Amino acid sequence: MASRAGKQTGPPGEAASGGTRKGKASAARRPRPSLSPGLIVDACLDLLDTEGADALTFRRIGARLGADPTALYRHFRSKDDLLLAVADHLLDKGIEGFEPSGDWRETLRALCIRNREVYLAHPRAAVLATVRITRRPAEMRVIETILAALADAGFPPDQAVRHYRALVDFMLGWSCMDATYATLDAATRRGDESSWSREYAAVPAATHPHLAAAAPYLAAVDDEANFLFALDLVLDAIAARAPSPG
Repeated sequence: MASRAGKQTGPPGEAASGGTRKGKASAARRPRPSLSPGLIVDACLDLLDTEGADALTFRRIGARLGADPTALYRHFRSKDDLLLAVADHLLDKGIEGFEPSGDWRETLRALCIRNREVYLAHPRAAVLATVRITRRPAEMRVIETILAALADAGFPPDQAVRHYRALVDFMLGWSCMDATYATLDAATRRGDESSWSREYAAVPAATHPHLAAAAPYLAAVDDEANFLFALDLVLDAIAARAPSPG
């Protein structure tokens, strides 16, 4: 062992080698977390959040979990299978604890807002998830909830499906656009945002009279408020077609 001065008091190398052996033994005995689909999905989402899609490999996920990458194949057949599970996990976060309202329109509005918020909290994952069909439990719960709300509005199944697709594709498309924008570097985003009050404000009225007149208002548009405005437009159109008032 070493003295307080840091000098070796035993035979040279004895404590060091013993300490190494003990450290290795302790490491070997240290329990590793049991792999589960949920644990793997969480690690995958964390990797996407911090490093993006290019870093997403079973080797990197295994390293995060302290597991052999081949062990992941016991739970997921492929990386695409895992990505679909991540996409469904995001939908699960959006519908977790959600209670439909007595008003079908408010149910649809609240669910769209919740799902978009989840996507924007994980933009790198959302870019991959919003364009996929997960065919998993959370997605089925979301679809069931939306179709039930549309049934409350009086739509028969065939019409409910058409309106479900229009509403959800609007929300997914908008969310994907916002998520993709969020993945751009800060300088690029600042340049795009300032263009409304710079280049567009300088457009001559002689050649673009309507654009010149609207330029001050273009610069004042708030993205969050604009999403809610557009969502209400879609819901207004659904309500106008609904067989039952609401």
